[in-house]
Amino acid sequence: MPRTPEAYEKIRKQSSERILSAALDLFIKKGYHSTSIEEVTKLAQVSKGLLYHYYQGKEGLLEAIIQMRIENLQAVMEGALTKRTPKEKLCHIAEGTLENVFQNPELYRFYMNLQTQPHQDLVLAKYADILKKEFERNFEIQSRIFEMLGDQEARKRSLLFSSTLNGIMLMICSYPDHFPIEEMKSQVIEEFCS
Repeated sequence: MPRTPEAYEKIRKQSSERILSAALDLFIKKGYHSTSIEEVTKLAQVSKGLLYHYYQGKEGLLEAIIQMRIENLQAVMEGALTKRTPKEKLCHIAEGTLENVFQNPELYRFYMNLQTQPHQDLVLAKYADILKKEFERNFEIQSRIFEMLGDQEARKRSLLFSSTLNGIMLMICSYPDHFPIEEMKSQVIEEFCS
């Protein structure tokens, strides 16, 4: 029995996801520059031709991974904007951000490493700048939320909020097995959402 268009689409999606997952796993473990296309295809159990069908080489894989991060950030912020009060919005940002990192600390470490690479590395700098622009957009949204709370120094408060979250995210990456995530979420909520 021949496959339906839906079945082919499902196979294509699974193959594409398997390739991206393999690339991400290797980028996390070995670094972007130390990972070869051959390693990605071997781990994903696909041919080079199939990889190049979906992605334009190693940089295309990195671009897709960065796009996933941006979509994740946007989902948290969009979810926050659906909340009724500014405090609920901030709570959603804090909880969503910290939970995402707690669920996959290695992934956050990868993004953090990418952002701290020397700017002479033109490939990584390009994607670090893309992430930076998204963080700046999110910072502006957060600042507006603090303005809604009537904070006279909304941008400074937003910077403190972001810095607190980033510090906690770094600690999660450093101590993923023993990090008191619920207690830290409670502290952030008490400090910024009460």
